[in-house]
Amino acid sequence: MRDTPRDHCPHSGSAPTGEDMNNWLRKNPRVRTFRVAASDLNGQPRGKRIPARFAERVTKEGTRFPMSVLNLDIWGEDIEDSPLVLDSGDRDGVLKPTERGFMPMPWLDTPTGLLPIWMFHEDGRPYDGDPRHALRAVVDRYAARGLTPVVAVELEFFLIDDSGRQLQVPISPRSGKRRQAGEILSLRALDQWDRFFTDLYDACEEMDIPADTAISEAGLGQFEINLMHQDDALRAADDAWLFKMLVKGLARKHGFAASFMAKPYEDYSGSGLHMHFSVLDRDGQNIFDDGTERGSDTLRHAVAGCLKAMAGSTLVFAPHLNSYDRMVPGAHAPTAICWGYENRTAALRIPSGSAAARRIEHRVAGGDVNPFLTIAAILGAALNGIEDGEEPIAPITGNAYKLDAPRIPQDWKTAIDAFEASPEVARIFAPDLIRNLVLTKRQEFRDMQELTPTEQVEIYLDTV
Repeated sequence: MRDTPRDHCPHSGSAPTGEDMNNWLRKNPRVRTFRVAASDLNGQPRGKRIPARFAERVTKEGTRFPMSVLNLDIWGEDIEDSPLVLDSGDRDGVLKPTERGFMPMPWLDTPTGLLPIWMFHEDGRPYDGDPRHALRAVVDRYAARGLTPVVAVELEFFLIDDSGRQLQVPISPRSGKRRQAGEILSLRALDQWDRFFTDLYDACEEMDIPADTAISEAGLGQFEINLMHQDDALRAADDAWLFKMLVKGLARKHGFAASFMAKPYEDYSGSGLHMHFSVLDRDGQNIFDDGTERGSDTLRHAVAGCLKAMAGSTLVFAPHLNSYDRMVPGAHAPTAICWGYENRTAALRIPSGSAAARRIEHRVAGGDVNPFLTIAAILGAALNGIEDGEEPIAPITGNAYKLDAPRIPQDWKTAIDAFEASPEVARIFAPDLIRNLVLTKRQEFRDMQELTPTEQVEIYLDTV
């Protein structure tokens, strides 16, 4: 039995009122404290624990912490030479509740509320270094053209026993054994972890996260859960961000770890975050649909934009040192900048099926990404292509790993440099966010060189 009932603040696209949010706490009197949390550039939740008696102040006035907090490295350290720290006096931003309002934190033993927040300047302007505002700016570009993106994500993750010197799959609570193999689409693998998945789906219901199908994947103790499509890209990103938080927290409650790191095991495929998207016009019609399997001219313009921005955007899709261990030929992660119809070896896949549901699947991102930045990068690149009206290269057939095609950057340093210099990226993200992310990744790149591979895995296992 859950400690908090399944009721939530309204989330119809406009922010709930303070009264709406405070009603949630009144309906959940066992919640004595709550967390406020915003996403930093690495997707890490940063915030505070606050007694419930002070909730009205937070819902009316927001809360404050330094702008530099959304620009910390993976260890949670300040970025050296960042203009957000000493040069600015480490000034505060104002953080206000998002459209989501309060929700429970089912992975904690004590009934607790969670209030997602995002950062603004003192005068009410959005803070450009907040990744959620980066996505909002892209969505606003679509809205200015009378367009609405529809987004769904598929998230892969590993269940891991990290109690010993080496990572391994946890002992099944059902069989008492460790299954030392990946079991693609195995019902037995799912049934071994039925208690965990039952609790996970119950928790998704409580948090109003639209978790759909679960499958076992190719990796050791690896699973994938799809989140249902949303015609609100911000909400889709919220869902993915909250889902990652939930899965990791709930796994610890069950006595093991869950990780979205790109490649925890050298000999098994890594974890991806695949994003499916289409675009609706003012009449609610899918502009990628022309009634045929080929799709509309607009679909191909969007493909061209995604391909053109792919090299520059790789740092968003592969943000960590470990990310590049996943992006190797033949390991179910794309390495070539190409697209194709019903082809999972390509970076962009056009799935078959109903013409009315014609969409693009972007397959490059790892599970270790920040969902806000990833969805912004993909949708922004697609809109660049729609605005430019360019045609893409010809779609591929066959095995993309064997093609003589341009490659996605294969190492972290190259991706950092490409992101900083990319004109396509500059059309998607604000200059301050580009600067902040580059400074962050260059600091992490330097400091990761001092760690052993085991130490690198340890930091990524719990953070990403």
